[in-house]
Amino acid sequence: MASIERIHRAAPLDLAKLEEDVVASLPPIRVTSSGPMPDYVEHQEGVTRVGALTAEAVVRDYEAAAKEIEAMGAELISAAQKCEAMTAEVHSAIAFMRDTAASYREEAKKIFKRIEECSIFTEEVRKTCETLKLRMIGGK
Repeated sequence: MASIERIHRAAPLDLAKLEEDVVASLPPIRVTSSGPMPDYVEHQEGVTRVGALTAEAVVRDYEAAAKEIEAMGAELISAAQKCEAMTAEVHSAIAFMRDTAASYREEAKKIFKRIEECSIFTEEVRKTCETLKLRMIGGK
């Protein structure tokens, strides 16, 4: 028979005592704290050391993720502000384009009027020249 089988048959095993002996024989674990725990959690009384360390590690990971999410929110706010500034610039550019288009229309109106005035003047000159030509031919 193996020695373990003899121990098992000899006396019932007290698991609580065994855990206590194992924990006592281990050197103390030095945990370097990565800062204080978030203020929205606190340890419950009676939690084992392993449970407390595990809970702290998990809550710190969640807190780090929450801070990254908040940082993404800050980046989103910054992007939104840039969009708002760009939108204001676009509105300014659109107003400039409308003013420029109105100026072009005014200029087109002036040129249109000048061309028609020149056309009328040219027609009057042509008629005057034709009349003079006829007088010169008829007056001979």
